[in-house]
Amino acid sequence: MEARIRIGPRRSFALSHALLIYRDDSAAFVTLHEVQGEKNQAPYLGPGQPLTTTFLRTLARGLGSRITPEILPHNVLVRTPDSIVWWSTASRRVMFFSGGTEEAAELNGRMYPHPPLVFKVCRHELFVRALGHDVRPNANTPLKTAPYWNTEGSRGLVCAGTMRIPEKMTADSISGWQAAFFSSSFTHPSGAVRLTTHPEGFAGLWLSLADCEERFPTEFLTDARQTLREFVDSGEEQ
Repeated sequence: MEARIRIGPRRSFALSHALLIYRDDSAAFVTLHEVQGEKNQAPYLGPGQPLTTTFLRTLARGLGSRITPEILPHNVLVRTPDSIVWWSTASRRVMFFSGGTEEAAELNGRMYPHPPLVFKVCRHELFVRALGHDVRPNANTPLKTAPYWNTEGSRGLVCAGTMRIPEKMTADSISGWQAAFFSSSFTHPSGAVRLTTHPEGFAGLWLSLADCEERFPTEFLTDARQTLREFVDSGEEQ
């Protein structure tokens, strides 16, 4: 994992506190120590103190982990400092395909029905899964593989490709993330996970749905082997 820190000009930082972590095979605790010492002398740690909620909140704000208060719409499922998860009902949308193949040209720019979907933005990466039923999912709802090119079936990670993704990760930006996903060009399969059980495969599924007025046939979705809870938790530990 690569970590970067961006510090603006004319900023001067001084070491003020240190956290010490103690652990054994089954438990752990943390103490907070003030950094002490005279000018031009080596600093040393003061006595340890237990962490307070106030300190943790201050630390989170300093690290940019504070969430601005928002009024969350009904389609938002989860909101954390690092992610937002929401679901969308079954819909009809235009899809764009490219890649120079005959099947991509035949699929490009046509209207399609789509299954209900669950989207997650985590650390500015977009993930998507499908739902077998058009109802708001709960923590134990089993998810389906999203039947789209440019989407890694194993994790649901979307290859950004030509997407023009929003800069923000807020409830107000949800429509922007969805528009970026559906307005991009689907170019290629991503990963080895099967995207559909349709007897004629991916192209056959979408060709059968082109300009179709009926609902998406969710019986052709493959099992993602993941619940909503597992989808939400994946990536949070990184």
